[in-house]
Amino acid sequence: MPLALLALAIGAFGIGTTEFVIMGLLPEVAGDFEVSIPTAGLLVTGYALGVVLGAPLMTALGTKVSRKRMLMLLMGLFILGNLLSALAPGFAAMLIGRVVASLAHGAFFGIGSVVAADLVAPDKKAGAIAMMFTGLTLANVVGVPLGTFVGQTVGWRATFGIVAALGVVGLVGIAKLVPDMDKAQGVHLRHELAAFKNAQVLLAMAMTVLGFGGVFAAITYIAPMMTHVTGFADGSVTWLLVLFGLGMVGGNLVGGKYADRALMPMLYVSLGALAVVLALFTFTAQSKVLAAVTIALIGALGFATVPPLQKRVLDQAHGAPTLASAVNIGAFNLGNALAAWLGGLVISAGYGYTSPNWVGAALAAAALLLAFLSAALERRGGASPSTVVTGTQPAEQRTAVHH
Repeated sequence: MPLALLALAIGAFGIGTTEFVIMGLLPEVAGDFEVSIPTAGLLVTGYALGVVLGAPLMTALGTKVSRKRMLMLLMGLFILGNLLSALAPGFAAMLIGRVVASLAHGAFFGIGSVVAADLVAPDKKAGAIAMMFTGLTLANVVGVPLGTFVGQTVGWRATFGIVAALGVVGLVGIAKLVPDMDKAQGVHLRHELAAFKNAQVLLAMAMTVLGFGGVFAAITYIAPMMTHVTGFADGSVTWLLVLFGLGMVGGNLVGGKYADRALMPMLYVSLGALAVVLALFTFTAQSKVLAAVTIALIGALGFATVPPLQKRVLDQAHGAPTLASAVNIGAFNLGNALAAWLGGLVISAGYGYTSPNWVGAALAAAALLLAFLSAALERRGGASPSTVVTGTQPAEQRTAVHH
């Protein structure tokens, strides 16, 4: 595998760290800015909405320049956003920094997956993409827990400063190691948006929003839940996030393995189990041991839904190969934003720090119902026009199937 993939993986590691680390630092940030925990949760919502808006926008703009240059520009935007967060004099300024950083998220993974595939022989494309996305996976096992530890011991500003430094390493690596490539083909928005008139496309996107939103409803407020309800010390949040990250890794592998064999049954099982576990979290949060086990299960079940949900979206949005990856990433993050906002609402209403778990359970259950509806409509209407992502389709669609 070429060294250029290492540069892409470092960028993915930094992006994954900045996306998730804020959830372990909400109490510290809220305390410093003298805002409530639900208000601090807007830092999660704002980032997610920035991904939703930035993913298709930046991907479309990226067709005007070479892919290497676009990746460098995206890493520059990521660095700027994290520096703004680290130096923010007030809450509003930090929120702006989070949104600026988020604009790079979707396009980096969408364009980066295409670049990774182009760097290797045809029979190694999947491995190349997986290597790049290893950075995102490791961010949740290593980057987020370490960032939380640094933020709780040295200060949360130091965490975002370190993440910005990671962005610099990624930028230099891309500049030095990634070869120059031609710019992507133009995006014909009218033709590609027409694909979203397909009801199955809308259902697939809605399942993505609700399914992964269920995970974020609980995990966004994991720090105050574990410290105020379960009785863990602040420092324990670090290793709890390690458990969540390990669950993510395992769930992602299992989901990827079985999504190719039986996509819809995999969705039924993972979404149904996720809804049950999230509902039970309200009760298991009263016990340290059970809470730790439940957090790992949420990570595993949540990310077991990711491969089948991604593949479902790409299968159904067959008429939008260029933007499919970016829109899919935006859908995941729209779910993140919705869940973080709803979780903050129920906490503000006085239902306690465990109440977002019920929100998450409801979202996952709603995604499960949509999965049943989608399958029923598909049976009634016959086979989907594109149930397999084939090798004859554009590289953007064949390769960009990772969150």
